[in-house]
Amino acid sequence: MRILHLDSNHPLLIEQLGLAGFVNDEDYKSSKEQIIQKISDYDGIILRSRFSIDKEFLDRASNLKFIGRVGAGLENIDCAYAEKKGIVLIAAPEGNRNAVGEHSLALLLALFNKIVKADHEVKKGVWLREENRGSEVDGKTIGLIGYGNMGKAFAKKLRGFDVEVICYDLKENLGDENCQQVSLEELQARAQILSLHTPQNETSKQMINTAFINKFAHPFWLINTARGSAVVTKDLVKALRSGQVLGAGLDVLEYEKSSFEQLFSATEIPEEFSYLVAADNVVLSPHVAGWTIESKIKLAQTIVDKIKEKFC
Repeated sequence: MRILHLDSNHPLLIEQLGLAGFVNDEDYKSSKEQIIQKISDYDGIILRSRFSIDKEFLDRASNLKFIGRVGAGLENIDCAYAEKKGIVLIAAPEGNRNAVGEHSLALLLALFNKIVKADHEVKKGVWLREENRGSEVDGKTIGLIGYGNMGKAFAKKLRGFDVEVICYDLKENLGDENCQQVSLEELQARAQILSLHTPQNETSKQMINTAFINKFAHPFWLINTARGSAVVTKDLVKALRSGQVLGAGLDVLEYEKSSFEQLFSATEIPEEFSYLVAADNVVLSPHVAGWTIESKIKLAQTIVDKIKEKFC
């Protein structure tokens, strides 16, 4: 079987697939149109998020048996059409779930302890202690929306704190020793911290809007290491201004391009983004929650193992 690799990944991916008998070709620079011209020569493709895999692409991929995405989500792939054509879809949420759990915790602690603000001040020679008095996570109720690989990893990290962890998920019976599953209404009534762990789909897009935010009984802190499309930034800024959202730790932004490799599609910087950049109660990172040295290895290994299980 011939595999076309469209993004660079950890070398073990190509090495181990080669040892398993697969022929590996690499093309990290050709345009989507150029790839389409030769895609019928391949039995499999492996990518991260370089471009979307749509119906036109899939129709030209007449011999394609699988698509492997070195990441957690499959939103850049027309999954329904691919499955209709008998193409196996392989993702690797197991590979970076621990990294996402750790990063979610890092954002939360950075917010509660005003670490970014204090760091900037001290580096400028400004020494403010009372103004940087933090809050403790202990005693809080933490609500998770989405309790798959990522949500479970974050809940596990929270076991060392004296907190109550609750979750809402469309799937039933997901609660475990680390988290109690509740209705969305109960989560909104109890949560003081909200962390998003949802895939990108029609249900999650623009989920965090003014109407949703205003249903929370308590002002709350927001952590988003899922997808930027889940949060309406204008509505978040409105809630930050009013105090209904006490602070936000955002690893992902609404403005990201679908490849996640660049931030803005437009040339003008939105006013709301300028507010986030300047706000002391907002911590930002560039979609790197699952982007660690260890997760790069684990993501590649997960894809290798799943391909070998299906096709060897």
